[in-house]
Amino acid sequence: MGNPGTGVWAGVGGFGATAVTTPLRRVAAVQDRPPASVPLAAPAAVPRPRHIPIAPAQERIWAAARVGRSGDWNVARAWRIRGGEVNPAALASAVADVVARHAPLRTRYRLTEHGPAQVVAEPGGARADIAVAAITEDELAARVRECARAELDLVHELPLRARVFVLGERDVVLALTIHHIAVDGRSVAPLVRDLTTAYRARCAGRAPRFAPLPVDYIDYTLWKHAQLGDYADPWSRASAQLRYWANALVGRPSPLAFPYDRPRPARPDTEGALVPVAFDAAVQRGLLERARRARASVFMVLQAAFALCVGDFARCPDVTVATAVAGREHRVLDELVGNFADDVLMRVRLDRCADAGELLEQVRRVALAAFAHPDTPNPRLERCLPQDAEHPLFQATLILQRGVVHGPGRAVPAIDEIATGVTIAKHDLEFALTELYHRDGTPAGITGSLCYPTALFDPATATAFVRRFMATVDLLAGGYDGGLRSLLAAARDR
Repeated sequence: MGNPGTGVWAGVGGFGATAVTTPLRRVAAVQDRPPASVPLAAPAAVPRPRHIPIAPAQERIWAAARVGRSGDWNVARAWRIRGGEVNPAALASAVADVVARHAPLRTRYRLTEHGPAQVVAEPGGARADIAVAAITEDELAARVRECARAELDLVHELPLRARVFVLGERDVVLALTIHHIAVDGRSVAPLVRDLTTAYRARCAGRAPRFAPLPVDYIDYTLWKHAQLGDYADPWSRASAQLRYWANALVGRPSPLAFPYDRPRPARPDTEGALVPVAFDAAVQRGLLERARRARASVFMVLQAAFALCVGDFARCPDVTVATAVAGREHRVLDELVGNFADDVLMRVRLDRCADAGELLEQVRRVALAAFAHPDTPNPRLERCLPQDAEHPLFQATLILQRGVVHGPGRAVPAIDEIATGVTIAKHDLEFALTELYHRDGTPAGITGSLCYPTALFDPATATAFVRRFMATVDLLAGGYDGGLRSLLAAARDR
């Protein structure tokens, strides 16, 4: 599972880096027994039933993809392999090898009388959409973007599209698009490692010899449902977590009224843009010290600053923001490709904080409680909470990952990740940050970006919010302990 101090951790290497039938009043009336956060035994390989439900982490994506554009949930990456003896056919075969290895990449989804189900093709019977094409340099950007924006049909198609673009005699680009229901950020590292292994084997004229996986995603799905139990059972772990969230979110204002530059369009528009964010190593060291003194973490300090800025932006003292948890509770899941990650909500009452220290302490408590109750999918909450169906559970997110800076001289192949030309904004404000460290463990800064919907905000508005957030973080890293209004005023003056 994601470390509570960092939200969700992601590694990159090689090529890149049942319906709720219990009424709310009944849910709230039963004590949390057994505890919602008791450690779980590791998943193991089990026999396959005829009906394989979707995993809890897939529920929000399945629900969203059925009512919106499937392409809004694509995870798209592209890599350019420069020079050398590049074998396009071997690269395409390697993608097929990875599809055969990981069940989510050869899974379709359908709605049954028992609920949404996974329909998994046998490794040898999966036909993924993989193609090789020779194109010109002028065509590259448009072709990569076309692949990234593919509308993947989860019912009739496998959730993957791969294009191998051959540019002249020495360069090749691999554009890979996978639906989020089948992959998460932590999947990139094992996917790339397996792709590299398979490519080398195919270039040598043989099939790859992968190390066997101890479990697969179907084992995980069945294990997770068994551990959570039935929402209709008031003593189940699932019910305990649902009760926590029902109590934590009752009475919250929604939606937040941000100062939009344009009204929200009647039809969702997810085209986004990015504003870069960067903190140097000195600020990072200040955040580490602030977190240490507060028995907190860098993530919690950043989330405190974010919640304060969101509240100021919306002129609301009661804000609900979100982050992500990796959802991989056991090492046995680390080498799997699949979607384990999910959102957790953090409700922050700014009006209950006299100063920055109290804000950080509240965020610390809220974060720890949220990370102890990570398994309630958003669609379940939406059915239970008494709110307008048009009101989202949250509008702003902050995710912190951890990365390592590799110094000069590191032996790497001539592989560069390239931009896909697609930026999707599913929420109003989305911070994605990476906490960087040198190989010796010393801080190397924090980088990332704010993603915002261009249908709602002008670049100047988004940039002003980023500057306010960065100034607030800088003040907290410098030891600011005064009142929140004074903190916001000082941030405005920077």
